[in-house]
Amino acid sequence: MNRTDFATTFLDVCLDVSLALLALAFFLTIIRIIKGPTLPDRVLGLDMLTSVAIGFIAVLGIDTGFTLYVDITIALGLVGFLATVAFARFILARGKTADDGEKKEVRKIDGDPHESGEGAIASRGAER
Repeated sequence: MNRTDFATTFLDVCLDVSLALLALAFFLTIIRIIKGPTLPDRVLGLDMLTSVAIGFIAVLGIDTGFTLYVDITIALGLVGFLATVAFARFILARGKTADDGEKKEVRKIDGDPHESGEGAIASRGAER
């Protein structure tokens, strides 16, 4: 076996392994998006899904030698970044996630003076 045959075989094996790992990452990310206990977990899952899609397109570009795939991956990366920023701004503007109830309980247990609620506001007003 000469160097060219070895390089071709090695590249084929690497491409197959990378596609298998990307498929595994894709399915694990889908599970995280479905199960994700909070909205931020789902947003991170969607961001990861974009990254996995970029990986798939890059591997296909290497496999086929078609250089247009590089431009597609760059565009998808930019769109994915902007979508993640938009979702993050939405979460900030919304201000509530699924675990807000848990945070309130922890604040009550810790005696946090910034706990929300009518009693906390009234007690702060009486202190002044």
